[in-house]
Amino acid sequence: MSDPWVALEPGADPAERVRVLRHAHETFTTVGTVPRPVRSVVAESWRRSARAGVGPDGAATVELSDGDLGSCRAEHPLSRVMPLFRELLGTFAADGEHLLAVCDAHGRLLWVEGHPATRRRADGMNFVPGARWAEAAVGTNAPGTAVAVDRPVQVFAAEHFIRRVQPWTCAAAPVHDPRTGRVLGAVDITGGDGLAHPHSLGFVRAVARAAESQLALLAPPPGAAGTPVLSALGRDEAVLRLEDGHRIRLSRRHSELLVLLARHPEGLTGDELLCALYADESVTPVTLRAELARLRRLLGPGLLASRPYRLTAAVECDATVVERRLETGALTAAVEEYAGPLLPGSQAPAVVRLRRRLADGLRAALIAHRDPDLLADWAHAPWGEDDVEVWRALAAVRPTAPARARLAALETELAAPLLTAAAGRARGQQPGATSSQRPRA
Repeated sequence: MSDPWVALEPGADPAERVRVLRHAHETFTTVGTVPRPVRSVVAESWRRSARAGVGPDGAATVELSDGDLGSCRAEHPLSRVMPLFRELLGTFAADGEHLLAVCDAHGRLLWVEGHPATRRRADGMNFVPGARWAEAAVGTNAPGTAVAVDRPVQVFAAEHFIRRVQPWTCAAAPVHDPRTGRVLGAVDITGGDGLAHPHSLGFVRAVARAAESQLALLAPPPGAAGTPVLSALGRDEAVLRLEDGHRIRLSRRHSELLVLLARHPEGLTGDELLCALYADESVTPVTLRAELARLRRLLGPGLLASRPYRLTAAVECDATVVERRLETGALTAAVEEYAGPLLPGSQAPAVVRLRRRLADGLRAALIAHRDPDLLADWAHAPWGEDDVEVWRALAAVRPTAPARARLAALETELAAPLLTAAAGRARGQQPGATSSQRPRA
């Protein structure tokens, strides 16, 4: 085939191709080998699907309830280009008895629209808003595979890994953040065999590029005016971006002060700030006033007021954004915003409490949600690489060899001190005592 991403060459017999693919699919699901006629992109996807534990008789699950779905839609960047998707693909989907679908970067369908009768048929395989169609969840399918390989792709009939999806054909293309290049999700067209044509893949690819261009136009230019933004996650020295686009790098103490003041727009007294910032009770109010005076000079006139100490303009802190998204159930958006622990080097009592509460809240939500992609993102981040509870959750939902090996290593590390202490007790030692410190009989 000239283009490996196109499912069916012009002039090919769809019925014959379906027969060959069904036989190949049966061979793979039975003995694990892929016959030669199967496209390489499909063969590799089948292997990934099998490694993820997807069964050919499985089904998609709905992960987002109405409330969660609404939050995810409102927070997601692709909501801004949904009018464009509807304009370019809506009529095509309705007239051709197809469906327009848009998923996020984790393969969860946020929008499914199109021909009413086709939507009712798609309900039978849970191709509905809120359902997770990631490749790791339901095997080979156009939106899930497009996100997995970061390429536009067609999936025809029995190329789908799950049997109940094999009557369908779909074409999807990933959509990227024009500033960072990060995959935001994918736009998909799903319907019958008539979509197995190079034109449908080219069409959906062009729509994705148009969406990226639209996102670039909608994005504010660097330095555009707006609410001051404080970036304090994953860094010891926060950065404040002012309304005029000017950036101020703050010292550690000024970072702590600004995080607390941004969180308390009503203001804090000097005594409250002393307790929040210093564990050492011998620190005097004079020290605090000197720090606040330096911060006022750094920020410029008018932004920091006193009696009580407060900011005169709203400042959006990235930690507060994560908290807000977590509280509304937009877990994916919260994880995407979380760049690391809040001021990780800070020992200020109030900052330590905020840091722990935010990290613990995210961890608990991730473990409860059991999304393998979100768990993997956390587990492979610097702050999660030794998090045994997250690795246990990940190994339970995605039992790959690397995940099991990492979990085993962490559990061995945790068990070592306990075994040493137990051995010491068995010899009559106190934990950590040397042989010369054993109590005499």
